Amino acid sequence: MTDAGSTSSDRILIADDNQQNRELLEAYLADEGHDILMATDGVETIDMAVAEQPDLILLDIMMPKLSGYEVCQQLKQDERTRDIPVLMVTALKEMGDIERAVSAGADDFLTKPVHRIELKTRVRSLLRVRHLTNERDRLLAYLAEVEQPPASRQSGTPQSGTP
Repeated sequence: MTDAGSTSSDRILIADDNQQNRELLEAYLADEGHDILMATDGVETIDMAVAEQPDLILLDIMMPKLSGYEVCQQLKQDERTRDIPVLMVTALKEMGDIERAVSAGADDFLTKPVHRIELKTRVRSLLRVRHLTNERDRLLAYLAEVEQPPASRQSGTPQSGTP
């Protein structure tokens, strides 16, 4: 049974250079019915986020090529990926690490070892936010279209009251 805030087609990108960590996160989420994508470094993570448009990114901080901080910052600055929620997952536990993740644009933060229930709960919450954001954007686009003057919507037809 899927949660009202998520669908079985939710796509989650797991970005971690450690294969065991990727597999563990995937196993924790296996019974949720998500499509899981995997990336092994920062550059690959950005490329996959742009190309695949996942609904959520689970992002390790300590990765080759680009750190999770750099990846998150670049994703949040790019209009194509800025609305994808990012859940930082790392062994770093210092308050400065958390502050740095938040200032890079992370939407949430989990420290390793990750507890299955905590991961699943945060994933559900972030996916719910993603779906609500998508719905808001659709409604705003619809309202913008509806609020256009009739002449703008039906090009070539005269407005009422004009000869």
